[in-house]
Amino acid sequence: MKNVMVLIFKRWGASVVTIFAISVIIFIGVELLPGDVAETVLGQSATLETVEAFRKELKLDLPPHIRYGAWLKAFVHGDFGTSLANGRPVSQLIGWRLSNTLFLALSTAIIAIPLSILLGMLAAFYRNTFFDKLISITTLSFISFPEFFIAYILISLLSVQLNIFPSLAIIDKNMDFSSKLYAILLPSLTLTCVVTAHMMRQTRAAIINVLGSAYIEMAQIKGIKRLRIISHHAFPNSLSPVINVVAVNLAYLVVGVVIVEVVFVYPGLGQLLVDSVAKRDLPVVQASGLIFSVAYIFLNLAADIMSMLSNPKLRQSNI
Repeated sequence: MKNVMVLIFKRWGASVVTIFAISVIIFIGVELLPGDVAETVLGQSATLETVEAFRKELKLDLPPHIRYGAWLKAFVHGDFGTSLANGRPVSQLIGWRLSNTLFLALSTAIIAIPLSILLGMLAAFYRNTFFDKLISITTLSFISFPEFFIAYILISLLSVQLNIFPSLAIIDKNMDFSSKLYAILLPSLTLTCVVTAHMMRQTRAAIINVLGSAYIEMAQIKGIKRLRIISHHAFPNSLSPVINVVAVNLAYLVVGVVIVEVVFVYPGLGQLLVDSVAKRDLPVVQASGLIFSVAYIFLNLAADIMSMLSNPKLRQSNI
């Protein structure tokens, strides 16, 4: 158990260092955006005195390292600043948008995770059959196509041609739960197609790798049915890579939905980030980017920890 705690502590420290490095990259990237923020916000008709006063209000007259330190300190304390576009606190803008993104990610995960594990087990059970090849070709196709291409295909088929689902996933705070689910079905289906392909193929590969073990051969010699061998012996012993890929894809569902949200005009954090970049709303851009980074890094950290705890070899390894 001591080795486990030491390994967790090392992974945690590496994650904190990574977040710090990403915060620097985000700040520098925003600094390198072309044009002057004050002039962009105030417009071309603003006088030089007004622009200079606004720059001082935004503390743009201070050196970059001082502004970075003040921004990072405020972010750690939960103060994301004030939006330049509407003057509202950034935390108010992000709160509802982040909850929408998490709602879409969770809804997709509830469908994608059981489906991908089931398809992976069936593909391993019917290995090298027509079913296995069909699933492999289908998943490879979904992996090869970008998300926006799959999204537009689904919109064309299910919205324009069949008129089953709405083409835009527009929701508001007054909608009930069932109405929200109906509105996000197309973006959720798009994300399901993408992440299911990754998780299914990893599950299949992990189970097939375990099927070559000696205890599996012994179970086959005893006459145990192949489906029971896969479900009761091979799958539980292949959980480590499966848990890892599931957690990584959950991280993608939270931070990789920007394109899907833009295509379906879904009011999530990704859509807010794109709109804020267009408006040069720097506090919102910085806060959104860092929140995405923190979510992705710590979900990957959770994947490493769960993978380690599910693998006795990693728990007992020397560090």
